[in-house]
Amino acid sequence: MRDTKESRLLLVLLVVVAFALITVDIRGGENSPMDRPRQAAQSVFGPVENSVAGAVDPVGNAIDAVRDSGDRSSTITRLQRENEALKQQLGSKDVTRNRAQELDKLLKTAGAGQYTIKAAQVIAIGAAQGFSWTVTIDAGSHDGISRDMTVINGDGLVGRVTTVGPATSTVLLANDPDFTVGTRLEKSMELGFATGQGNRPMQVQLLNGKADVHKGDRLVTFGSEADKPFVPGVPVGKVIGIQPSAGNLTKTVQVQPFVGFTRLDVVGVVVVGPRTDPRDSVLPPRPTTPPPAKPKPTGGATPSGGATPSGGATPTGDTSATGDTSATGGNQPGTQQDGEQPDAAGQGTTPGLEPTPTNSSGD
Repeated sequence: MRDTKESRLLLVLLVVVAFALITVDIRGGENSPMDRPRQAAQSVFGPVENSVAGAVDPVGNAIDAVRDSGDRSSTITRLQRENEALKQQLGSKDVTRNRAQELDKLLKTAGAGQYTIKAAQVIAIGAAQGFSWTVTIDAGSHDGISRDMTVINGDGLVGRVTTVGPATSTVLLANDPDFTVGTRLEKSMELGFATGQGNRPMQVQLLNGKADVHKGDRLVTFGSEADKPFVPGVPVGKVIGIQPSAGNLTKTVQVQPFVGFTRLDVVGVVVVGPRTDPRDSVLPPRPTTPPPAKPKPTGGATPSGGATPSGGATPTGDTSATGDTSATGGNQPGTQQDGEQPDAAGQGTTPGLEPTPTNSSGD
């Protein structure tokens, strides 16, 4: 259309009409006269709009997908990195929590035995020499560690220090076959020597072949001169088996160590021993067995000794209905005549029958 005065006038007229229709539609509200024309236009142009949208939307979605694919890929990568970081944080928190618990138990054991310790962590299993049961800890001569010091954890005896470097040390574990420690039996104070057996329970040879020992009895270290290589009172293990002595001068028992040698982490090296022998004080208290519950009365049972006659006064001159011999009168022991027997009701006698022994207790 050419830009002429008539076309401009027509455009202005259409704009004025459009504003007029909008004003009428707004003022009419829900009863607007434009509702019916609007519905008619919607019924005519609605299907056309749906068809056009169905044809155009896939193309637009594909374009958007191509445009956003890079952002989504980077978002997924970022979320994966954050997820891995969270997993590592959770794992480190669990490890930290376990180490804190082990350290707390170690400090309690050291406090009970009055041991001055240097805490260390197991950083390696085994050593360069041979196939011994050993571990390497991250404490050495710079930390005050020297050879033949006792190593413990919160459960009991771990081993002894064999070699020392500036920053690390090697510990021979108590379950090694070359490991031997003097022991003292709980309460009875019987002495013996414990030897490691690898994965099997330790073997303890008691010096007294007639020692009174039972399964479940516990042992602690006897101690060495100048507290090297062993300080006294460290828990070793509990008796799980007793070999027959067969008249030998010694008695051999199997002892399950308190320490789990395959899951060591935090340990303590005793740098100063106790002032006095703690003996059994480092051992945890035995669990108390609750007393057996008393049986409850079933109810309705009559106390032994016969029923008490109800109704006030005790009858005289006759036995009670239950046959209680505590009532006066009737047949008392020593008053029954020869040839007489109490009848079924317990009253009087029946002549001509031989006497039958009676239970004077009323049972």
